[in-house]
Order: sequence, then C-alpha cells, then structure tokens
Amino acid sequence: MEANENTIKLYYNTEVEKLKMPEYGRNVLKMVEQMKAEEDRGKRSRQAAAIVKVMELLNPQVHQQENFEQKLWDHLYLIAGLDLDIDSPYPAPEPEVIASRPEIIPLKNRPLKARHYGRNIESIIDLIATEPEGEVKTAMIRSLAIYMRQQYLIWNKDSVSDETIFKDIERLSEGRVKVPEGLELTKIQMDGRLTRPSLNLNMGGNRRSRGRRNGKKK
Repeated sequence: MEANENTIKLYYNTEVEKLKMPEYGRNVLKMVEQMKAEEDRGKRSRQAAAIVKVMELLNPQVHQQENFEQKLWDHLYLIAGLDLDIDSPYPAPEPEVIASRPEIIPLKNRPLKARHYGRNIESIIDLIATEPEGEVKTAMIRSLAIYMRQQYLIWNKDSVSDETIFKDIERLSEGRVKVPEGLELTKIQMDGRLTRPSLNLNMGGNRRSRGRRNGKKK
C-alpha cells in the first residue's frame, strides 16, 4: 500500500544521531543547532545564554558541582561539538582535555590474611602497632581480641581459646603487636544463640505480639 500525503512519519531514537549529553534531551540539541545557524554573532551569544539557562533547569544536579556555571557552558560547547563562535563568559574547553581519561587510582587490594576477621581488623592492627607500650595499648589489644573472638565464633567454631585469638593478633601483625602476658578476656556463655548474621525481620517483636494474643485467649 502506497503512502499518501496524509501519512505521518514516525522517528525513532535509533534513526537519529546519538546525543553527546543525554541528560539535556534532544530539544536542547535542536536549540543549539538553530543557534549555530544564526549569522549574527550577538544574537548567537544571547541565544547561547538563554540555552544555558534552560540547561540549568533541566539538570539541577549541576548545582552540586563546583563552578557549575562554567560546567554548563562547557556542556553547551560539547553539545555543539566544540564548534561554537560566541561571546562566552568562560573559555571554550580544550579538545585534548575533553578527550583525556582520568588517571586510574591504584587500589591496595592486598590479599586478606584471615577472611573471617575482615580487612578492617588488619587496619586496626596496623593502628595499634603504632601505639606506644602502656595501659592504653593494652586496653586496645584487649578490645580488639574480644571483637575478633566474636567474629571467630560467628564464622568458624562453637568455641575458641583466648590463646588462639592472641596468636592470630601477633600473626596478623607480623610480630609488631605483642599481647601482654596475663591478659584475659571476659568469659562468654555458649548458649547456642551466637549465630551467623541474618536479616532483621523483627522476630522478637512478632514473638511478643503472639505472646500478648495468647495471653488474651487464656
């Protein structure tokens, strides 16, 4: 069937040029193209300022950035393909700067020495190792050992001796932290309630509500 003069042509995003700045939409691109077609430089400059105001309304998150006004003008230049002859309050961004990629920040992903303790424990041990000998350092070692014992019991066995925790501290510190002789940890009662972490579904509240309902039935 041949199309007549009343046929409406539908345009899809797959058929048009990909947007350089999708957050501003295709209407802003059309405004920029119309502005570039204006022969008078003064009119182009005024239209550019008006477009920047529209871009600011469409992308209010830009206010969270430093020098957001310059960012908006940079975005205008990017939408225009860096081909823009106007009077701008800011210099046009350099193509080399736009094309350059940020430097990759190296991550210190050293392997964990004991996964059941986690990486934070190693950081704490590094901190304790820098502390001078004394009561403060002993208290820090004791607090660390108690926490490590809790982590150990959650992920490993039903019981663990203080000596095992102390040896782990000295091993993880590579001998930089020495556990004082005679250090003892508080005793814990192994009643089977120490389990792996799980989602908090407010089971305690449900038990209390069931108890109240049962009490009313009596």
